[in-house]
Amino acid sequence: MIRPLSILLAVLATPALAQERQSHCIAIADAAPGIEYLHRADWRAPLEDYTVRLSYLDHSMFLLQAPDGTTAVTDYNGFLGDVDFVPDIATMNHAHSSHWTISPDPRIPTLLEGWGDGVSPNLHAEEVGEVFVRNVPTDIRSYEGVERYGNSIFVFEAAGLCIGHLGHLHHEPDEAQYAALGRLDVVMAAVDGGMTVDLPTMIDTLERLESSIVIPMHWFGGYTLERFVSGISGSFAVERRRGSSIDVSLRTLPDRPTVVVLQPASLVAR
Repeated sequence: MIRPLSILLAVLATPALAQERQSHCIAIADAAPGIEYLHRADWRAPLEDYTVRLSYLDHSMFLLQAPDGTTAVTDYNGFLGDVDFVPDIATMNHAHSSHWTISPDPRIPTLLEGWGDGVSPNLHAEEVGEVFVRNVPTDIRSYEGVERYGNSIFVFEAAGLCIGHLGHLHHEPDEAQYAALGRLDVVMAAVDGGMTVDLPTMIDTLERLESSIVIPMHWFGGYTLERFVSGISGSFAVERRRGSSIDVSLRTLPDRPTVVVLQPASLVAR
């Protein structure tokens, strides 16, 4: 596990190039602005003002689209679908090959590796267009026991929203990591219950984060997904979508924290 306060201090002491932009998710972590989420069928459709679109592509990969057109892909594995599309930002984790690629598209201008060297974390704080992306490193299991800083929780800030992708999480965040995350309005969470954290730990983590919207990812069929939904339905509402995308804006919160189930679909050219 990571030493107490080390990550919080490291994240707050952002690199010099990023000091102009401070995380509002940490600064106002106790605030609770509202969220309005709307149905959208096509990832290419125009966005409403002050709205972010999240599209579930595959496994743990999501496309984030900001109002100014800036795009980011999480846990990028090299295949986005039947379309020649280059995101402005791509983040990767290396716990498994499905979360990264050794041959990323060289046209991607901002490529962020979420793992360190086993001794020091790989810290990021980048502003690209309207999107500010930063990471909170966590440990992962390895053949040697534990690989320190082998995973990153990436946090994307856009349109006033704080959106977190837990990556290939192998342990509940410690107090310093929770503090470094700050407020997460939307969180993408691995719910396989085995390759990442067990389901009780993931549910405890999500209840602690109290995000308004939780999007399950990293599930291997209906049985895995339903185990998670059944386990969390006592504390979260559940909304099932037929599509792969959700539009989110800072307007009104759901009546209670809500799990929104999206169906993964690669990008297609139409």
